[in-house]
Amino acid sequence: MAKKKSSTLPERRAARKKYEQAKKKPLGEGSRFKAIAKAAKAGGAREPEAVAAAIGIKKYGRKKMTKMAVAGKKRK
Repeated sequence: MAKKKSSTLPERRAARKKYEQAKKKPLGEGSRFKAIAKAAKAGGAREPEAVAAAIGIKKYGRKKMTKMAVAGKKRK
């Protein structure tokens, strides 16, 4: 297994700053999810979307998170 290159501290800080800005946007449009996934990737997560989904499920519950995910897939 090849060792993954970790992000630098400025990259992680920039991702966190973008997440903080995305928190102010309306819920359900997907920008928060993308920002969390990007921050998780900068932190070294293997599956950043899974990390973002787990955080959303913990915060909003499985039912509401599923509803938002379905709405997001319809927009694509």
